[in-house]
Amino acid sequence: MSSDVLLEELEVLESIYPAELSKISERDIQIDVEPDDPIDGAEELKLTLCVHYTDEYPNVLPELSLQPVEGRVDDEEIDGLLKELGGVVRANTPGEENIGMAMTFTLVSQLREQLSRLVRLRAERYQKEEMEKERLALEEEEARTRGTSVTVESFRAWKFVFDKEMKAKKAQEDDEKLKSLTPKERDEWRRVGTRLSGRQLFERGDKNLEDDTLLEEGAVSVDVSQFERVRVEEEEDIVTFSDSD
Repeated sequence: MSSDVLLEELEVLESIYPAELSKISERDIQIDVEPDDPIDGAEELKLTLCVHYTDEYPNVLPELSLQPVEGRVDDEEIDGLLKELGGVVRANTPGEENIGMAMTFTLVSQLREQLSRLVRLRAERYQKEEMEKERLALEEEEARTRGTSVTVESFRAWKFVFDKEMKAKKAQEDDEKLKSLTPKERDEWRRVGTRLSGRQLFERGDKNLEDDTLLEEGAVSVDVSQFERVRVEEEEDIVTFSDSD
């Protein structure tokens, strides 16, 4: 490799990348490379392309390496980027126009396109992940608001547990109330609690509906015969007329 040829190429590169290029030695340079088409809102990505020119350059590809500057790039992604760069110019490939010519600019341009594609794929993957999260959240919300389908068996099971809980709750409330009563009040409480209602007696078919258990304190008994006597007197007071009158 002629030093004059390499020197000429480096001068051109310095004019193209005045802020991005750093000359490390006569045969080593570094160029900071960013995506050609950055995406708004996507993670920033910048790599440093390290180039070492061997004696065989430009008849062979220079030695290349990549160093992350901004953003995250794993080793697998770096290996993929370098492999693609190696495919851009390869010796003994029919129709390959870059062999034997300055190729650093071509390598940098290719790397910029690769980073653009990488950023775009990351953005698409992130969008899909967010859409999947949103879908799962909606399904979870629908399942929560929809509740569980009720069958006869599930309702009976729920009713059994509910009645048991209500019975236990009432027993606890009764115990707490009894503790606050006097002995006489407790006896009255128990007596009232064991007395059957009128409906209960009716459902039992009890004919003696005038049982003392039906009479509340202060209730007034009614003589039905009094209502019969009043009805007869009212009928006697009614005056009727016929056509002959």
